[in-house]
Amino acid sequence: MIALGSDHAGYELKIEIAKYLKEKGIEYIDFGTYGTERVDYPIFALKVANEVASGKCEKGILFCGTGVGISIAANKVKGIRAVVCSEPYSAALSRAHNNTNILALGSRVVGLELAKMIVDQWLNTPYEGGRHQKRIDQISKIERGEQID
Repeated sequence: MIALGSDHAGYELKIEIAKYLKEKGIEYIDFGTYGTERVDYPIFALKVANEVASGKCEKGILFCGTGVGISIAANKVKGIRAVVCSEPYSAALSRAHNNTNILALGSRVVGLELAKMIVDQWLNTPYEGGRHQKRIDQISKIERGEQID
């Protein structure tokens, strides 16, 4: 299950990506916002991040004007590794090397077709584990306030 969330700036791209996910048979839950009236992105970042961190949803996709603000907010939740991507290569490597669990897209940065390509790469690239796990473990230590070597 994919958790979706956006602010007002990302709303229209979120709706289009939701349609795209539905066409591909991918289940999702939309945690808002539900229109283009101005709202604060941290509210929706937190809703999606909590769903992913709790395991209720496997992954999340967030949308705002640039993807930056909403990804920063999501990354404040323990266990979240959110990445903002503007092209498919970084989306794939963020999954393969960093095991990202939330993707953020900027509706003022990427168009619909590019967004679909980014989403496809991000959803279809598995985490490689192996040598990358040490770094994920170090990130988890930082979250817990521990020192890393």
